[in-house]
Amino acid sequence: MATSTSADSTRERIVAAATAEFSRYGIAGARIERIAKEARTSKERVYAYFRSKEALYQFIAEQELNAVSEATRMNPADLPEYAGRVHDYLVAHPDRFRLMNWGRLEFADSSASPDDPVYVTVRHKIEQLRKAQDAGYLDPAWDPIDILVIVNQIAMAWAGQLDLVEAAADQVRDPSLAARRAAVVAVVQRLFPAVATPDARQA
Repeated sequence: MATSTSADSTRERIVAAATAEFSRYGIAGARIERIAKEARTSKERVYAYFRSKEALYQFIAEQELNAVSEATRMNPADLPEYAGRVHDYLVAHPDRFRLMNWGRLEFADSSASPDDPVYVTVRHKIEQLRKAQDAGYLDPAWDPIDILVIVNQIAMAWAGQLDLVEAAADQVRDPSLAARRAAVVAVVQRLFPAVATPDARQA
């Protein structure tokens, strides 16, 4: 039992160290040597748990995607509030936002399998949006993929660039973070108004 506990602890330290490393340097810039040193273990031990640097990143990215999905569950009948929750999560966790962006940039030309977590999540949300359109909660003129991408982009608008508010402080009506969130929610509300429906379920 002690050996298993020790192994679990080492693996957790590796994952924690790698999460910080990837967030700061990306996949190409990350170094297994630094990860191992921060995790108080050896390179060989890191590779014993994860066959490559890319496999280690993919494991962490999947964990982060699950965390984001859990924290920002989408109700297709209330996309403004969903956008607000995504905004809140990413502003509160800028390191996680950077980590996911590195993957998009560096794996942009690689093909993913159908069971890739990102693909699975996107397909699930598109199906949710299509059902909401069929039920009359969303304008059916929109392609669901456009709804998803546009809402997510609006929700992510301030993540990582809140410094722009400081740069134009003398011209900003309200510099508060609450005002930025309100703007995100208001924009999505204009595009995709929330619908009060008792049977709309978050998933």
